[in-house]
Amino acid sequence: MNVRLSHFLIAALLVAPAALADDSRICNASARECEQAIRQLSSGRRYLGASIQELNPGIRVKAVNEDGPAERADLRPGDRLMAINGHGTRSASIQDFKKILYDAKETGVLWIIVQRDGILKKIEVRLEPYTKAQIDKMVAQHLAQFHAIATTAPQQ
Repeated sequence: MNVRLSHFLIAALLVAPAALADDSRICNASARECEQAIRQLSSGRRYLGASIQELNPGIRVKAVNEDGPAERADLRPGDRLMAINGHGTRSASIQDFKKILYDAKETGVLWIIVQRDGILKKIEVRLEPYTKAQIDKMVAQHLAQFHAIATTAPQQ
């Protein structure tokens, strides 16, 4: 598998897989290589279940996946992230957020202070491993968006 594909897949798995899709691009690796890479990279990997948006300055929750760790912890769209695991995020970037998330892989816990409606609130999020169904969905999404796969059987 080429380096460009592996970097794309890693980025897609870190935050919100569906949010990184670009229908105008075509993957130059085989569908089988992509499926294997996605399964290998996501197996056992923990996820937050939220999309993060960069502000100027800072970051906030853009969306929360239904029935994911972020939703169970009561993280909500619009929450501004003020601090995560003791790291101030008032002027953080998406890259800063990804580093904090990566550093939390050992414990799988994020202590987040959010600003919601002008009030600070402390939230504990326990990152969870992707389920087989989620991994299957990521594979299907990638194949449908980046590979020319026929959706119907050829007619005779």
